[in-house]
Amino acid sequence: MPLFDTLQHIEEGNPVVNQYLATLSLEKVSDAGLVYELAVDWLLEQRHSENNYKTYRSELTTFLHWCFEKEQIEPKLLTRRIMHRYLSFCQAPDPALIAYYNVPQFIDSKEWEARLPNPAWRPFLGKRRDGAALPYQLSTPALKTKLAVLSAFFQFLIQEEYMDRNPALLLQRSAGHGVTGDDEPVQAFTELQWSFVMQAAEQLAIQMPERHERSLFLICLMYGCYLRISEVAARPGFSPVMGQFRQERHSGVWGYYIPRSKGGKSRTVAVSGALLEALKRYRHVLGLTPLPAPGEMTPLFVRHKAAGHGREQGEINANLGIRQLRELVNEVIHHGARLAEEGGLLSDAAEMRGLTAHAIRHTGITHDININRRPLSHVQADAGHDSIDTTSRYLHTRQSERHESARDKPLDHLIIAR
Repeated sequence: MPLFDTLQHIEEGNPVVNQYLATLSLEKVSDAGLVYELAVDWLLEQRHSENNYKTYRSELTTFLHWCFEKEQIEPKLLTRRIMHRYLSFCQAPDPALIAYYNVPQFIDSKEWEARLPNPAWRPFLGKRRDGAALPYQLSTPALKTKLAVLSAFFQFLIQEEYMDRNPALLLQRSAGHGVTGDDEPVQAFTELQWSFVMQAAEQLAIQMPERHERSLFLICLMYGCYLRISEVAARPGFSPVMGQFRQERHSGVWGYYIPRSKGGKSRTVAVSGALLEALKRYRHVLGLTPLPAPGEMTPLFVRHKAAGHGREQGEINANLGIRQLRELVNEVIHHGARLAEEGGLLSDAAEMRGLTAHAIRHTGITHDININRRPLSHVQADAGHDSIDTTSRYLHTRQSERHESARDKPLDHLIIAR
């Protein structure tokens, strides 16, 4: 069954797909719903290229069908050996999964007044000659493309802390497909690039305070607390409020409480003095007291125009969803890239335009470890990492820095003492 609608409809959700995933999660693969949510997040990062989006969603549908229905395995448990079975599946698919003409993956149903998965769609496209089906063949370039798409997806899942290895990358290397070097580094803004992002957020807040004071605080919160955009966006069953900022009764320190993040975990993130000042500024603009009262239910990021459709239709002060928050963040990032460009930093500007809202989480973690020198265990707790090994992936040093720190390293510390 098709899983991912077109770019124009993907964020609306589909009740048929949702019901299918709910059944899968209960009966076959407990992570099915979570993996689907992550896949949608990754696909939305490809919105700049509709052709890429189409290719990626088709490949993900095929892959997830194989995981959920054929293997009934959680993707995080995949190994190189199991991935070989996926390649075999793609090279000799079940005839029932082969179509001989292109059809849309989703169709508009007048009867149901909704978009529905197209039952005529198939993940593999075969060829006919003189009315007869030819044996299905998967070319070597097509196989490499499949591995490249899955490798990029797995790398995203690693950055989201869902997986701890990239089985597609291992397969590419073992098959001699020309992949060399280490796994892709964590995607984060450099110190210089981040300064342009913050400068852009400040500029936009001054120029259009009614829209971008909200953007400025959103950027500060995501960076300061290492938040995923899904942790500050409204979604079914969750609506972020000011009362998530909580002051510890005995010590007086402030934290930001996240009731449920990826994987269903909750955590409280330590709030810095700078972030607390940013909160006071944002609340002043909203006409609120400097700091939230215990249990305050004021929405965190409200829309300024009434929703046109959905469960919050007609409401003005409803929390913004993932798509709207992502648009605000992207607006700030692209404005920051223009500032870098105006300063002659063309390479930095190009890199910045390639980064997404999720890079802000990585940037906060990276800067806290490598610049602010926060203890790894503290960062691990605030980031919600299960393992210190995951946090350690954010340790970055350049060759020149390693040389500088090693230059005066003695071979015998007792000689210095004497």
